[in-house]
Amino acid sequence: MKPYLLKYVEIDRNMQRGLTGILLCAMILTGCRAGKPAVESQINDSGRAENKEVNFSEPDTWLLGYINAAQFSSPPHSEWFTKGFDNYLPVQEVITQLSRIDKEAISIKIVLGTWCPDSRREVPRFMKIMDLWQFPAGKVVFVGVDNTKIAPVGGYDTLQIERVPTFIIMHNKVETGRIIENPVTSLEQDMLNILTRNEK
Repeated sequence: MKPYLLKYVEIDRNMQRGLTGILLCAMILTGCRAGKPAVESQINDSGRAENKEVNFSEPDTWLLGYINAAQFSSPPHSEWFTKGFDNYLPVQEVITQLSRIDKEAISIKIVLGTWCPDSRREVPRFMKIMDLWQFPAGKVVFVGVDNTKIAPVGGYDTLQIERVPTFIIMHNKVETGRIIENPVTSLEQDMLNILTRNEK
């Protein structure tokens, strides 16, 4: 082969290597941008499926705006919700006292961030209390916020949320009290205190 042809063949090989590298990079980057599920099942060496850990600080896992409580029972949120719900044991005496309160005029608004560890801890506990108290699900509204505590919900700014979770308890649509971030005693006792106007 003539020397000048060898030069073009070498340039052509370098171009091929360069194009191959570019194509590989493009394929990798495109794969990273594709919407992946927050929980991914992988088959381990023993042939069993195992789930990768979910990073709830990633925006693609956040629940924003009005949330249907059923969303907590679906992956990836079922990971924290089910465990928190099942493991919480409210004080039965307080639940009994709550059950004596007329629920007719009571409604509750819960502002939470699924990225927030406090929300992931307290919301399942609160739902366990609601379940034992047999509080009507239709009287509880969930609002999901981003990590700047903003929600795409009309009139949200009037709630004046500073920390999450915030449980707003209302009687005849008028706020009677809040449980903010962490309860003073326990969620059930704080709620009882608010509803019986004995909050400390």
